[in-house]
Amino acid sequence: MPTLADVQTLRREALEQVAGAEDADALEAVRIAWLGRKAGRIPDLMKAIPTVPKDERADFGQAVNALKAAVAEAIDARAEALEAGGPAAGPAVDVTLPGRRLRLGRRHPVTRALAEMVEIFARLGFTCVEGPEVEDEWHNFVGLNIPAAHPARDPLDNYYLTDTTLLRTQTSTVQIRIMEQHPPPVRLVAPGRVYRPDTVDAGHSNMFHQLEGLWVEEGVTFADLKSVLTAFARALIGPDAKTRFVPSYFPFTEPSAELYFSCLLCGGSGCPACKRTGWMEIGGCGMVDPNVFQAVGYDPEAVTGFAFGLGIDRVAMLRYGIKDIRLLFENDVRFLRQF
Repeated sequence: MPTLADVQTLRREALEQVAGAEDADALEAVRIAWLGRKAGRIPDLMKAIPTVPKDERADFGQAVNALKAAVAEAIDARAEALEAGGPAAGPAVDVTLPGRRLRLGRRHPVTRALAEMVEIFARLGFTCVEGPEVEDEWHNFVGLNIPAAHPARDPLDNYYLTDTTLLRTQTSTVQIRIMEQHPPPVRLVAPGRVYRPDTVDAGHSNMFHQLEGLWVEEGVTFADLKSVLTAFARALIGPDAKTRFVPSYFPFTEPSAELYFSCLLCGGSGCPACKRTGWMEIGGCGMVDPNVFQAVGYDPEAVTGFAFGLGIDRVAMLRYGIKDIRLLFENDVRFLRQF
């Protein structure tokens, strides 16, 4: 049968164990040993109160309750000290350990593809320029021979910010700005982000990257366009690269074509990224429409030129074997560390 003297002895023992706890786990073990409901030493003392003689029971009960309060208070104080990095918790920084090596970042696959594309066109004589992502209707539509009634100007197909400004839908806006400021000859590429409210799937995104190209000079022909883009494909993919020009329509070029590369992801057998065709559309191209030349003050009788817009993200997919464009923009570090 416990006595008051036993309670005092247990008090000293409990407080010594609390003070000696060196970390949170050790402190929790002390708490369970003394205050745990199932096997705690203090709850066992409380269960023994009815066995104490009646004349000592009140004093004994008070001593046990005081013991419980003292241990609980000591545990709370010790927990605060450990959390604050008190002396028993050890130094916050062990200066004897070697320093932690900083993690080095990697260039995003889209950034890699963009740099490689710009470098290839630089070898072909093209200068790299940039333009704003927020555009007015003149540079995004009117200057590119897209009239007010054209479906491309539907508010549901664009991200309008005001009645007359929007997020650009193509990097072709840059060619208008450059031709307004510089007389021919002009030979440039303009990379950047563009925005269209497309349905997102394995091959499409509502924000993507495009590389605009423009060459205006006397005597430029469609043969020059095919030669430049074919040379680009071989420099990017290899000497066995296959290209295909499919007749198409764009308001700012005539004649126009869609440029396809053979899909390297599936070897031409068909996959979700190429819509099971074996070919991946890289962009559009064509000879600059005379109306565009007139809009910027060029004489369409004196010069000709071609323009193209290539999807940088799709080139990255081909280059690095990525089958879903959404992976490029999810910012999953596990994916990006592969590059």
